[in-house]
Amino acid sequence: MSKFRKQHMSIDWHDIINDESSVPAIKASLREKASLVGRLGSMMLSVGTSAWRVRASMNKISRALGVDCVADIGLMSIEYTCIENGEIYTNALSLSNTGINTDKLNELENFADGFQERAGKYSIAQFHRILDKFQKMPANYKAINLALASALACCAFTFLLGGGPIEMILAFFGAGTGQFVRKKLLERHVTLLANVTAGVAAACTAYVMLMKLAEAMFDVSVVHQAGYICSMLFIIPGFPLITGGIDLAKLDIRSGLERLTYALLIITMATLTGSMMAWIFSYHPSEFKEQELSDGLKLIFRLICSFCGVYGFSFLFNSKRKMAVTAGCIGMIANTLRLELIDFTEIPVPAAAFAGALTAGLLASLLKKHIGYPRISLTVPSIVIMVPGMFMYKGIYYLGCSDIATGSLWLCKAALIVMALPLGLIFARILTDNNFRKSS
Repeated sequence: MSKFRKQHMSIDWHDIINDESSVPAIKASLREKASLVGRLGSMMLSVGTSAWRVRASMNKISRALGVDCVADIGLMSIEYTCIENGEIYTNALSLSNTGINTDKLNELENFADGFQERAGKYSIAQFHRILDKFQKMPANYKAINLALASALACCAFTFLLGGGPIEMILAFFGAGTGQFVRKKLLERHVTLLANVTAGVAAACTAYVMLMKLAEAMFDVSVVHQAGYICSMLFIIPGFPLITGGIDLAKLDIRSGLERLTYALLIITMATLTGSMMAWIFSYHPSEFKEQELSDGLKLIFRLICSFCGVYGFSFLFNSKRKMAVTAGCIGMIANTLRLELIDFTEIPVPAAAFAGALTAGLLASLLKKHIGYPRISLTVPSIVIMVPGMFMYKGIYYLGCSDIATGSLWLCKAALIVMALPLGLIFARILTDNNFRKSS
């Protein structure tokens, strides 16, 4: 077997600067200033935040250093130019991979927010050493922790979609197995489509095997196969879907399209794998058995499951527990509101999704003043649970069965909801954030 060779070479940032210099950053050379601006931008990009937020952080550093900066930002690359006193420095940076890390995002935003106060005291080398520490921050959770978080989230998701206790238990173990497999493959740097396929296949297989065991041992009805798809909902790429929509709204067309393409790759591979596994096991999409619960009891369970779902998904984004609890509280209110609107009003489902996302965005903006977490680290986890993974799966399944009309119908329903979710967050930002509201 040939030795693995990295396709993306790493940059030693300390080779670019005078590592021994103690000159304050504001008096450094343009090349050294630009290295700091570019490195922060690439690190912000690597944790999954939107191009608008990446550019905003680069601008904070640039203004504090007395340089002008323009940047063209994609999903995994940045081309930027810094200008100072007629001197121009242009650079292009590329990431080897992308992911979500809300904990590191919080640290980087705090770094950018407090940079101006320290720009006249610390040298460029000292700032790079701070960024070194951020770059080496370990993940907060091991594979088993993420598996349990995924299991909890998908178990809660199952109830919110209409499933009962048996479907919830089966989805719990299926999702936990799938996430554990995927995390182990990610630790070995296995490529995107392969780890998505393996994770979904493992989740689906675990669900079916446990279902077969329950049928044999406890005479459980085959009707409970309806929860099959819930075991793979941990794979839904909520962050790139939402941030892609936000970037398009701010006319960061390149970044928006690249993020949506990335999300579409994951969704397509996941739903195709789920459909193929369903064909192998002779499963097909079916409706959940009606749960006989009073309106009051259903409301209580929706609040609990919405919190648990968002809390679990937040772990997958490396949020610390306090941040995950905050996002869970926001999601509990926003998602329950969405479901209640669907049940008790004649509002269309996409409009209810918009209302839920708008509520999440407004609550996050209100809480940001008190707790300081980046809005996106609270809003996206809180509305990921609203992404219609079930609709996407049904659409691909029926298309694979050559039932074009039914498949297209489910995909159109999914598309309308997916468009409504970022729009809700966008209008929440327009209402509460003056910088976001303006086009300059």
